[in-house]
Amino acid sequence: MAGSGWTDRRPMSPHLQAWRWHATMYGSIFHRVTGVGLYGGAFLIAAWVVALASGPATYAVVEALMHSWPGQLLLFLWTMAVLYHLANGLRHLIWDGPMVGFSPRIASAWSFLNFAFAVLGAAAIWSLATLV
Repeated sequence: MAGSGWTDRRPMSPHLQAWRWHATMYGSIFHRVTGVGLYGGAFLIAAWVVALASGPATYAVVEALMHSWPGQLLLFLWTMAVLYHLANGLRHLIWDGPMVGFSPRIASAWSFLNFAFAVLGAAAIWSLATLV
């Protein structure tokens, strides 16, 4: 088979080894990770609904799992993923719509704010949920 004809030895696009890690890179990667986590959360919700439809015995098992400390941790992390994905989606809407916030300083600040919003928002939701 003949070669591809590509003679330039440089990478075709910037690789992770060529870039210095910064906040927007972490934000982009975490956006993808939280997207995958949201799929997992959707399966948990589906399992909860199936258990609810299956009867009291099955629902009691799922409820016990969700009230255990690993279940509570998983639900808290899922809450953080929802909030982070929401905030980062809004950032992408602003980037795509009015096309503002592309300067490195603003993009990095927005990345940090998204992380802070996810953590503090999840903590606020869970603290309010424990009061009720």
